[in-house]
Amino acid sequence: MAEHRLSGLAAPSLTDIEDLAALAFEGLPEDFRALCGHVVIKVTEFPAEDVLREMDAGPFDLLGLFQGVGLAQDGATPETGRLPNMVFLYRRAILDYWAEHEDSLGAVVTHVLVHEIGHHFGLSDDDMYGIEDRAG
Repeated sequence: MAEHRLSGLAAPSLTDIEDLAALAFEGLPEDFRALCGHVVIKVTEFPAEDVLREMDAGPFDLLGLFQGVGLAQDGATPETGRLPNMVFLYRRAILDYWAEHEDSLGAVVTHVLVHEIGHHFGLSDDDMYGIEDRAG
């Protein structure tokens, strides 16, 4: 009996999502990327327990999260050993969302990335959709 062509497929790994996030970031408009500075993008399976408690969320409720000081707030507090701004992408929630919708996985990762970086800039949803359209 011939092996079915889909039998060898595996769910995208953390590395696969990291690669998609890097491609998504590179595809963003240059002016937007330049403003991002040293934002660190990290992919994990799920949010940390303290994040879930703080956000009053379940493990599949958050697709991503911006942690740090947004540009609108930067300089409002003194610099004392501040960690870099980070965007977390949560693999399992992203895959769950992807399985339930028609968007490609790359489009989902791009959307989450833009939305979370948008928090860094204090952008409106309309602004973020415009950036996604430009990334097209």
